[in-house]
Amino acid sequence: MIRIIFSAPLTLAPISAHAFDRINDEGAFLALIAAKSLTNRLYGITLRVTPEGVIAGDALGWDVSGAWRWDDGHFCREMAWGGDPIPYNCQLVEASGNELRFTSDQGSGASASFKLR
Repeated sequence: MIRIIFSAPLTLAPISAHAFDRINDEGAFLALIAAKSLTNRLYGITLRVTPEGVIAGDALGWDVSGAWRWDDGHFCREMAWGGDPIPYNCQLVEASGNELRFTSDQGSGASASFKLR
């Protein structure tokens, strides 16, 4: 069941009540993630998203790997978790303080929140 949940955005996380601002620009996104990890301690997830288009980390003790690109105001990624593929998806990115929220299907799907650490 967790694999289905993981495939929606980057991962599943409770949605915060904070006000979020949309990130439309790749440069603004890169500035937010510079030298930081995306974490969700509740689900045991730590990810690094590099400016070179690489996603690497772990979730629940299993390796996460993938690639991303910025396309028309969205974070588009394809990943694998524990060797199982997670299909390509473009996501709306929003920020509030040190928190990023990714919403799958260009903003019409499930959301996941991560702390920037």
